[in-house]
Amino acid sequence: MRLSKYFLPILKETPKDAEIVSHRLMLRAGMIRQQSAGIYSWLPLGLKVLDRISDIVREEQNRAGAVEILMPTIQSADLWRESGRYDDYGKEMLRISDRHERDMLFGPTNEEMVTDIFRSYVRSYKDLPLNLYHIQWKFRDEVRPRFGVMRSREFLMKDAYSFDLDEAGARAAYNRMFVAYLRTFERLGLKSIPMRADTGPIGGDLSHEFIILANTGESEVFCDKAFLGMDVPGEDTDFGDDEKIGAIVKDWTTPYAATDEMHDDAQWSKLPENSRLSERGIEVGHIFYFGTKYSEPMKAVVMGPDGKEHAVHMGSYGIGPSRLAAAIVEASHDDKGIIWPKAISPFDLGIINMKPGDPDCDNASEQIYGALTNAGLDVLYDDTDQRAGAKFATMDLIGLPYQIVIGPRGLENGEVEVKSRADDTREMLSPDAAINRFTSE
Repeated sequence: MRLSKYFLPILKETPKDAEIVSHRLMLRAGMIRQQSAGIYSWLPLGLKVLDRISDIVREEQNRAGAVEILMPTIQSADLWRESGRYDDYGKEMLRISDRHERDMLFGPTNEEMVTDIFRSYVRSYKDLPLNLYHIQWKFRDEVRPRFGVMRSREFLMKDAYSFDLDEAGARAAYNRMFVAYLRTFERLGLKSIPMRADTGPIGGDLSHEFIILANTGESEVFCDKAFLGMDVPGEDTDFGDDEKIGAIVKDWTTPYAATDEMHDDAQWSKLPENSRLSERGIEVGHIFYFGTKYSEPMKAVVMGPDGKEHAVHMGSYGIGPSRLAAAIVEASHDDKGIIWPKAISPFDLGIINMKPGDPDCDNASEQIYGALTNAGLDVLYDDTDQRAGAKFATMDLIGLPYQIVIGPRGLENGEVEVKSRADDTREMLSPDAAINRFTSE
């Protein structure tokens, strides 16, 4: 993509109401635009990041055996009355009426709707286990939306829902999602730590939050330093082997880890002092097992092998791609701007033409841009006539992993500069070598 043809509204000044790093940088980098309190438009650069995060989330859900569907944002209040949550949920639920004065709501979550889908089609235990997920916009009318898309009112959510005959099956489903979450965050360039958590309005008696450590985290977390050295299961993980998946979960839930609301000083004090890690953390995922909380009142039952009807056991599993975009910025930035992990960078690399209009600079830039684009790389080519300092500042701000800088001085020696954004290392290469540097990976 040529920058001269792209929509990238960079802000030179930091907005005054942006309280945390991710909010400031996402606004300045032209990723998002606030439309009202807690509601944002995602601009081209931000949308590319959001899509890449969602793609990785989707791949790992599919790998773990979940099946994708798409449910609507607007739900009938009648379903929520069946489960008993309509009056209990609180003011965070946006309640609305349609033109026929039927009670509706903008979904904050989808337990009721997916249970209704399940009970409409599944009758036998032979159709279990089943895990249905979607990636869809949610709305929760936060009393104080803040921190940009970190705590917004409208947000993108991957929510999955498992259905099993009994508690043993449901806990196996829970474990599969647990491991899928470890893999998802690893692929996003994040070190996540699973911590026992409160179940809140979702309900149930088993829940884990997946936390990344960041100085600007919302709450204090406590964990054993052993987590920092633990290896995440690889791509060859067999999600069909419940015993092995369970062993992985046991390994990841044995060391001490707790959010501030679940912290136990007595257990914490048993850890050697040099093993204790107390820092700020950001929640990036949350999983729940809640048994028959929804299936019993909504009569989601299957015929079991004993010939009797059984209310299915359920769990739900959430990851917020829009929140993740901000969390990754919080975890990966410097004083110049964002540093995107390669897997979710909006472009694979950037090309800076230092002197548009100069035949040598134009020819070399076009040669490299064409070769990399034809090789399937997503390249942002700065062909604008801005001054050099502004070009460098823009590329550093938006955080692409690599930059190829093409200027008259370098070309006199037959070279271009290749810069790594993460560590600021630079090397001088011929144009052909620069092309090979990225097409041979």
